[in-house]
Amino acid sequence: MSTARFTVSPLSLPSQSNLQNQNPPWIPTPQLLCKYPILRHLSSCKTLKDLTQIHAQTITTGIFSDNFVASRILSFAALSPHGSIPYARFLFYRIRKPDIFIANTLIRAYAFSPTPLMLLRVLRSRLFGWVRQFTLMCSNLGWSSEVSVSNFLVQMYASCGLIESAGLVFDRTPECDGASWNIMIGGYLKCGVFKSARRMFEAMPDRDVVSWSVMINGYVQESRFKEGLGLFQDMMGEKIEPNESVLVNALSACAHLGAMEQGQWIESVERALEVFHKMKEKNVLAWSAMINGLAINGQGKDALNLFSQMEMQGVKPNEVTFIGILNACSHSKLVDEGCSFFHSMTSIYGLKPNAHHHCCMVDLYGRAGMLDQAQTVIKSMPFKPNSAIWGALLNACRIHGDTELGEQVGKRLLELDPNHGGRYVLLSNIYAACGRWDRVAELRRMMRERQVSKTPGCSFIDLGDTIHEFVAGDSSHPQLEMIYAKLGEMSQELKAAGYKPDTGQVLLDMDEEEKETALCHHSEKLAIAFGLIKTDPGTTIRITKNLRVCADCHSATKLISKIYNREIIVRDRCRFHHFRDGSCSCMDFW
Repeated sequence: MSTARFTVSPLSLPSQSNLQNQNPPWIPTPQLLCKYPILRHLSSCKTLKDLTQIHAQTITTGIFSDNFVASRILSFAALSPHGSIPYARFLFYRIRKPDIFIANTLIRAYAFSPTPLMLLRVLRSRLFGWVRQFTLMCSNLGWSSEVSVSNFLVQMYASCGLIESAGLVFDRTPECDGASWNIMIGGYLKCGVFKSARRMFEAMPDRDVVSWSVMINGYVQESRFKEGLGLFQDMMGEKIEPNESVLVNALSACAHLGAMEQGQWIESVERALEVFHKMKEKNVLAWSAMINGLAINGQGKDALNLFSQMEMQGVKPNEVTFIGILNACSHSKLVDEGCSFFHSMTSIYGLKPNAHHHCCMVDLYGRAGMLDQAQTVIKSMPFKPNSAIWGALLNACRIHGDTELGEQVGKRLLELDPNHGGRYVLLSNIYAACGRWDRVAELRRMMRERQVSKTPGCSFIDLGDTIHEFVAGDSSHPQLEMIYAKLGEMSQELKAAGYKPDTGQVLLDMDEEEKETALCHHSEKLAIAFGLIKTDPGTTIRITKNLRVCADCHSATKLISKIYNREIIVRDRCRFHHFRDGSCSCMDFW
């Protein structure tokens, strides 16, 4: 917004008697009278009705657009004993580009009125270069100590790009409230001074949801999506309940980033859908983010239905959309649908599948046990398969116990990605499942020689004031005795319900009893035990796991949800698992 340049001088506020003794400001100069004779009627105007008739004639003749004419009519309405401040306000809103004289006239009128602070509302939507003049008037009238006035001045300066002046007003305000801080932060963001905005945000004594919303919105509006989403995650970590504005901005950030993992904040699908449907404008990125949110929560059919709605609204899907759709099909056993969508990319939408889409297809067939078809996809690709594609096939071999193919794929994968500890672990799982402990030992030796480390599994549970972290066999927690006592109780309840430990998940050559003990002490089981101790009956338990949930913990958690009548939500590396009444949202397909 361009602002008028002018020299600031102290604003003198004449008394009403002085106004009466001086030549009234609505009386036109001789030169103006020669140009616009109609204005001579202002000198004999005695009522508001007379003024409205003069105003109507200036509109009919088209001369009201001249600020010289408009300023005289507004002056009469604002300052004449026969005028009306509400009518002056009406005129002010209809002047396209008010100048300094018009602004000062309105300021003077409100200064002598019973409701001087009403001027703030009038000027809020009309920002001009005379903002400093208004500041001086506030100082002369002793309004500077009013927080509402200071907040308005800060907002006006910031909107005009005068962020340093806004800062001076803020610093001189005796007692700033939360709104003062939020307005100043918003001003920095509007002017693109992100470092100052962030510093001020961090220094703010009491941050509420509005403060977070201002910061997140500032980042997202300037396309700084990673920072906006990171701030949203910080907000969730501080247990601040997000409002609609925050959620819409977070969803928008996820959509623009277009990365699969960025959609994983959508833990409450119902809440995310509610926000999504309230968005006034939904582009392809927003649709894609919501489709992926449904996919990773095991709601594959809902994701496909949303895709259909997207098409009906005329939004054309892109490559990111199809990653979400194929991911939805993969996680929900929708093999035929996934194949159909994959082929439609080229035949209907003219999109060329890339490595991500082929990886989704390998994963789709692999999870369904169709390993031959998964290999066919790899052989027919127009490019060499990358480590992610081979990794998807290796995971399928582990799930379905195909040791021979798994060994072949594992060797290829270790050649492509020799420093990725997870690849060694996957192949070790396959060898351990069939009792080939010599091969497991060999892989461990290779990892030592290549200095490759295995990422330790850990689980987190957030109980409001503290985030508790657990690792397998944890012995460091201050409430260890209570946790292990609860684990013992859980084990007895699980066995009574028919649970049998899946000792094939243990990659160490030890006897069955030792394996069962090792499984019992997995990090997610420790976190769940702690959650059962520390939360009220019926409360949802939320766990975050840095790795994929193992098959044994998955089976045990299903039973625990039924035994203890709890909903347990586990977010692992791949997706969200919603355990409820003995079943999981992934339908044992993850």
